[in-house]
Order: sequence, then structure tokens, then C-alpha cells
Amino acid sequence: MEQYGKILLFAMPAFLILVLFEKWYGWYKGQDTVPTMDMIASLSSGITNIIKDVLGIGIAVLGYDWLADRIAMTHIQSTWFAVLIAFFVLDFAGYWVHRIDHKINFFWNSHIIHHSSEEFNLACALRQSISTFLKLFAFLLIPAALLGVPSIIIATVAPIHLFAQFWYHTQHINRMGFLEKILVTPSHHRVHHAINKEYIDKNYSQIFIFWDKIFGTFQEELPNVKPVYGITRPTQTWNPIRINFQHLWLLIQDAWRAKTVKDKLRIWFMPTGWRPADVKAKYPVNKIEDVYNFEKYAVKTNPLFLMWIWIQLAGVLLLISYLFGNIAAIGSPGMFVYGAFIFIYVYAYSELMDGNKYALVWELIKASVGLAIIFYSGDWFGADKYFPWIRNFLMIYFIASAAITGWFVYSADKAETPLNLSV
Repeated sequence: MEQYGKILLFAMPAFLILVLFEKWYGWYKGQDTVPTMDMIASLSSGITNIIKDVLGIGIAVLGYDWLADRIAMTHIQSTWFAVLIAFFVLDFAGYWVHRIDHKINFFWNSHIIHHSSEEFNLACALRQSISTFLKLFAFLLIPAALLGVPSIIIATVAPIHLFAQFWYHTQHINRMGFLEKILVTPSHHRVHHAINKEYIDKNYSQIFIFWDKIFGTFQEELPNVKPVYGITRPTQTWNPIRINFQHLWLLIQDAWRAKTVKDKLRIWFMPTGWRPADVKAKYPVNKIEDVYNFEKYAVKTNPLFLMWIWIQLAGVLLLISYLFGNIAAIGSPGMFVYGAFIFIYVYAYSELMDGNKYALVWELIKASVGLAIIFYSGDWFGADKYFPWIRNFLMIYFIASAAITGWFVYSADKAETPLNLSV
């Protein structure tokens, strides 16, 4: 936990710099693939995901250690060979987990956030799930467990394997020659994120593309079919926390409304998107029928509003940097209180991004929680010893943030012009 937090202290600025570079490069080339609001929503999703991961919020129903202790036929020492095996096994498992996530209603909820952007860029790679609390697929690591690959190797290679999937989320790299036959490339992954009928549910591989070729799910990017990105039931929000649970909430509602017990039970394990016929007829949901003719979710903004959202994003990045750098000193339960505050923070400003009038309510909750932490502890999780002024600064910021958000909400309401007019 502490070590992962320190790794992220270096990884986060690197990812942010690359995302901003891609935006600049697209602007320079006259092909900006990184709309600002979409980018901030993606970065915000990444923030919630790494908070969840660093705090270890999740339960492994079947742990790798337990599996290896019982079925290992030999024991490989911590060598480069063990690392290589771990990488291949993680990639094999990743292919199947990814494919299951796409194919089964219940598991789609844990992956929908990654496909929720209607753009394709480096930022959308950061849209990762916070809704996966149970880790069910350790059995896919059986090949590594049989060989007795140490769990420390699995734990070390796993984040490297995840980070290695970042670079190919871009439209600015074309075909890559012979590498197309071995590795997942931007061209392959553009296909995976597309909702065109020619492309949907293809190319599940994460690092090595040959898994798709072996298991029959490979599709090349076609020169005459431009990928259209997103999901067929658009989320219509910038709020990453709401996106994470939208599909689950629909499943719960559909299961409740279904007339037969059979439908109430099977809806969870049916193919993704399946709904009982009676529920589907009575409670239709917005679905894209023509992928070449639909209106992307967008907001009408002005420079002042965008500047305020950037300030909010910068603030949360600074706060989580302090958390990751001092997580051992903050300890438990402090780090979980801190994590909960970050979630409220992200929820508040992303509701404002959507133009939701309840953004002020969430901003007031954020300010109240932040002030309560300071008044209760007399400090901000030990930050006073580094920054003696931080307590007063944060108090002023929390109050000012609520006031400024209130002004944006009031101005939009008075003008009867929601902030989230489609453009």
C-alpha cells in the first residue's frame, strides 16, 4: 500500500504530462482528440481509481497466495524467468477477465467506465473502475501458481502490466509494421473502443495481441470504417463515480421490475445489454442505434468556468499527492477518512461540470467535511509540520470554493441556462 502510493507519486505527473502533451500535439497538428471537459473527467476517474487501489478497498475471494500454497508443483525463485512467466500469465488472465467483463451483464458494470468516453485518447486510459469490490478471477493465475511463482513477483509485475496499457490509447499513431503481429497497438485498441458493428467486442488483448488471434476475437482496423467511440447506452455525465454504478443501478431496477423470478435471477448473468422483454418495453433506455448519427455529450463553457474546474482538479491532485507521500504517517483510520473526502471532492466538482444544480449541495458537504476534519484534529493530517499555513489556507479555500460554486449554479439558474447545454 505505502510502496504503491510512492510509485504513484512519480507515475501521476508522468501520465499528466503525457496527456497534456497529446492535447498540445493534437492542437498543433489541427487534430485535437482531447476535449478539455472529457480530459478532466478521465483524469478524475483515474484519481478515484488510484485512491481505491492504494487504500486496498477490495476483497480477493480466492487469493493467489492461497492458490499457490496448495497447488504449486515446484517453486521458481525471484528471477527474470519468474518475472517473464508472471507477465505472460497476467496477460493471459487479463484477456479472459476483459472478455468476461464485456460479455456478462453483471461484470460489464466493472468495465463500463473505461469505455464511457466518446473520445479516444491517452486520458481515457485512466478511466478505471472503482466498482469492483470482489476479485473473483485468481483461478486464471493457475499456471503461475502451479510453477510456484512468488506472490511478490505477481504483485510487482501487476502494476507494470497495467501501466504498459496506457500508451496505445491514442489516435496519433498509425500502423506499426511487424509489431502489429505481436503487440496490442493503437490501431488494435481503436477497434476495441469502437461501437461500429464491424468492431464491437473485438481485440480484448492487453499487451500481446496473439490471444485474440488464438481465441477468435481479432479484428483489424479497416481503412474504410472510421472507429466511433463510446458505449451504445451513453452515460451523459462527466461524473466518474456515477458512471461506475449506472449499469448496476439499471440492473437492480430491471431485476425489481421484472415479473418472473427467472428473469429477476438470470438478468445478472445474461449477455451484456440483455433486459427482460416486459421491462424493456415499459422502461426504454436511451440507446445509440446509428453510430454515425448521434450527438456526443458536451457542455457549453466559458473561460472562467473552465479555469475554475482546472483549479478544482489541481487542488485534488495536490491533496492526493500529500496522501500518497505520507500514507504511513497518516495511518488508519485517517487514510480512509482522507480517501472518502477525495471522493466527495471529485463528486462535487464533476456535478458542477454537468451543470447539476445539486453541485452546490455536494460542494457544501465537501466544505463541511473538510472543515470538520480541521476542527476535530486541529490540523490537516499532519501537514502543519511541513506547511504551517496549510490549516488556514484550506479553511479559506473550502469556504471560497462553496461560494464560487454557488455563484456558478445561481448564475445558470437565474439565466435559465443550464451549464450542460449540448453543443
